[in-house]
Amino acid sequence: MTYAEFFAEIKSQFMGADVSGIQEHLAYQFNITGEASGIFYVEVKDGKLYVEPYEYFDRDAMFICSAQTLRELADGRLDPVLAFTLQKLKVEGSIDKALRFKELVDQNKAGA
Repeated sequence: MTYAEFFAEIKSQFMGADVSGIQEHLAYQFNITGEASGIFYVEVKDGKLYVEPYEYFDRDAMFICSAQTLRELADGRLDPVLAFTLQKLKVEGSIDKALRFKELVDQNKAGA
């Protein structure tokens, strides 16, 4: 799978999340390693979700993981805290904001 294919898949999955109830600004960068390696960001701003294939320099947190790990996180099969504990997910930046990522995952599952 190429980065472009993976990004299109993950963007469509994230865009199903209802973030209208999240008024706080959240900005996450994802650095994907291994197969489909690349960088993209997910941002919640004014209750709207943005997913773009660019680096986000003013991010709250950066997640580093494989494409497979992110798939498992995004569809709720893997808890982000467990992924971190198992060293499948590295986190840099604000841990408080990083923990809010679970809200996006939960909203994504609710919208599915």
